[in-house]
Amino acid sequence: MKIGILGGTKLAVALGNKYLDSGLDVSFGVRKEFEIKEIGWKILNMFLDKVVSIEEAIEKSDVIFICCENEYLMKIIAKLKSAKLEGKILIDCTNSTVYKIFDCNTTLIRSEIKNVPLFKAFNNLGLDYPKSDIMGVVKETYFCGENGIEKSKVKKLIELIGYRAIDSGGLDNALLLEAFYHLRKEITTHKNVQSDYHFKLISC
Repeated sequence: MKIGILGGTKLAVALGNKYLDSGLDVSFGVRKEFEIKEIGWKILNMFLDKVVSIEEAIEKSDVIFICCENEYLMKIIAKLKSAKLEGKILIDCTNSTVYKIFDCNTTLIRSEIKNVPLFKAFNNLGLDYPKSDIMGVVKETYFCGENGIEKSKVKKLIELIGYRAIDSGGLDNALLLEAFYHLRKEITTHKNVQSDYHFKLISC
């Protein structure tokens, strides 16, 4: 299985490296004007086939993770719409801004891209991960999307890199997953501390 990760963020590097360590083929798709400054990107760029254009990453991949900043989301969507997506799976790892550029990023993606399996996962980590989890305590992610073979594949991909995959129902629940992210960021802001807050699911 080939993985494509779209976006020049810390989360893109973190997830990509985890999948590389698991033995999967990973392509990192970035925009042409993306400047490689951070050490994680510099290391990846040493491998000539890893950091490629968004178009190439989409074409080469079976499963595509969207890990871009909101300001580039519409550009990513445009690239996806112009690509051949038959047989591919999309996973949205982003969050809308708290005061709502979009009601929900996943809803926006679905409104623009039809007839392609779409899931939400890893958005609880945030685009600045692992900076938001320096101690490495977050070991789970909620995911949602329609039931079927593709959902089973997404669950296995989550578990492959060591996370507990918590099935949160259909794609309509993506809005709720983003709400969890916004709530934890609001708590962090109002506590006015350096560390981030995270939620953990406990069953009784």
